[in-house]
Order: sequence, then structure tokens, then C-alpha cells
Amino acid sequence: MIAIVVLVDVGVAGAVLFTNAKSDQLQHADAIVVLAGEHDGREQYGLTLARQGWAHTVVLSNPYPPGDPQMNGACVPAADIEVICRQPEVLTTRGEAMMVRQLSADRSWRRIIVVSWRYHLPRARLVFRQCYSTNPAAVVAVALPRRYDLSPIGWELMYFYQFAGFAKAAMQGQCS
Repeated sequence: MIAIVVLVDVGVAGAVLFTNAKSDQLQHADAIVVLAGEHDGREQYGLTLARQGWAHTVVLSNPYPPGDPQMNGACVPAADIEVICRQPEVLTTRGEAMMVRQLSADRSWRRIIVVSWRYHLPRARLVFRQCYSTNPAAVVAVALPRRYDLSPIGWELMYFYQFAGFAKAAMQGQCS
């Protein structure tokens, strides 16, 4: 009985917090940062946003193996925008935020657009506040416009993963 209550509670809370997570209104920024994950169109979406004029620079987190076809196509130099493909030292959202913090310091960026899954946005916002900037206006978190058709068990596992990620981020606290 307790297991059923936990599953229902995680499912309801996850649906509210993650499935329906708020995507920020796009704002002009210094860079668009595309977080790594499944190749679900996010790289092309980040490049498209740049070509629409939201930022001149796109940072593609690239923890993938050499020769990854998606990244080989996305990481080519472009005449109209700057494309930076870089592997974070730590292959997590926290590592990506620290990588972007260093790029931002080197380039004097004041605002970035972060692109990820809708259900990852709440945790990405938290981690970028911990490791990139505590100024809420410095990070515009935007969901990739895509539907995810997971099974009920798939959603439940995704919610548990996101809640565990939140707990880990809370325990880790601010980046040094």
C-alpha cells in the first residue's frame, strides 16, 4: 500500500513540476547553450534560435563519443553564427553550468538561453543558479518544442530521476 501511495504521489507531483514545467519567454542573449541529452532535435533547435537572432553564439555541450553523426553535423563552423562545441569536465548539468560559467567569464556574457527537455528545466534552472549566476535574469530556460510519448512507467522513472537530481543538487549546493 505504501508503494502505491509513493508511486501516485511521485506521479502527480512529477506531472505538475516536470511535465508541465514552465518554459521562459525567449529574450535576446549573449549565447544559446544546448545541454546534452538524447539527440531529439535540441542541437538544431539551438542553432535555429541563433539564426533567428536570439544570440550570435551557440554552445553545444558535447560529451558524445568522437564521430557522433549528430554532433559532426551540428558542430561545423557557420558563417552566420559562432558555434562552440565543448565537452564539460564533469559530464552532468552541473559540469555544463561550470563550463558555461568559464566561457561567460572569458567573454563577458550577461544572459544566456539554456535549451533542454521541458521536464529537465526546473533542475537545470536550479543548477545554473548554483553554478552559473544567482541572478534569475541571467538564465532564460527554454524547452525544446517536442512531445515526449513515454509510457506511464517511463514517466514515473523520469520523475524519480528528476527528483533524485534535485536532491543531489540541493546537497551539492553552490559551485566553488
